Amino acid sequence: MSENKTVKFIITRQDGPNATPYEETFEVPYRKNMNVISALMEIRRNPVNAKGEQTSPPQWEMNCLEEVCGACSMVINGKPRQACSTLIDKLETPVRLEPMKTFPVVRDLAVDRTRMFEALKKVKAWIPIDGTYDLGPGPRMAETKRQWAYELSKCMTCGVCLEACPNVNSKSDFIGPAPLSQVRLFNAHPTGAMNKAERLHTIMGEGGLASCGNSQNCVQSCPKGIPLTTSIAALNRDTAIQTFRDFFGSDHQ
Repeated sequence: MSENKTVKFIITRQDGPNATPYEETFEVPYRKNMNVISALMEIRRNPVNAKGEQTSPPQWEMNCLEEVCGACSMVINGKPRQACSTLIDKLETPVRLEPMKTFPVVRDLAVDRTRMFEALKKVKAWIPIDGTYDLGPGPRMAETKRQWAYELSKCMTCGVCLEACPNVNSKSDFIGPAPLSQVRLFNAHPTGAMNKAERLHTIMGEGGLASCGNSQNCVQSCPKGIPLTTSIAALNRDTAIQTFRDFFGSDHQ
């Protein structure tokens, strides 16, 4: 029976950044264990909508196809998630695919995630080491710290937590949960800690911690199960300590 079964997809389409969105319906032959990406690839292979009309193939982003790169984020049945790891068998039909609304639409399901990448640059989410010469082995991280830091390092900048957060929108400059969690990750690194105060001062400013409304949508939606709210709570403590240090000065720390 499965060879005649089809799955209906209602895709929100947009021909360009300034174009008016519209919906287009497609029917895809069902296959067991197919994911959303494989369905989109089937539509791309034969871009004929449910009315039998030839149309342009839907546009979306993808890369690794194994929930590592974060590129294929989209809103699936009202929930932001990864298209590569979302199985059709576990979805209600018709399946509705929409672009994330937090980011500007490039075309169809593809969005511009520059906002998130700029936030990562703002908080210096890296270990700054100048020069190419061998500095020798760096300080070791305690095993207990390494274990929870590894969980934070799983972030794939997919943007799902920003999409789920009600405080990240076009009227807000809130950098969002993912960049905040990366501050905690790199401040925990023995070498990254050299820039700890600088990162904390950044998130103590506009668009930082104070913009978090503690809705906890981020931790519920994260595909990697990263403890984002735990990071935010830890950063609230760290910034409070930093405030005291700033007030009393380095001579009284």
